Amino acid sequence: MLRTISIGSSILIQGMFVKKLANGLMRVAVDGQTFDGRPVTPRRT
Repeated sequence: MLRTISIGSSILIQGMFVKKLANGLMRVAVDGQTFDGRPVTPRRT
């Protein structure tokens, strides 16, 4: 499943979901690298 995470205030990373971490962060994989960040929730209009 493709997910988007936020790292810092202006960097967004979109990749394949790896796992949800105990501290509320999410891990995604992109081109063999893994990144941890805050999940981005979709905006509902």
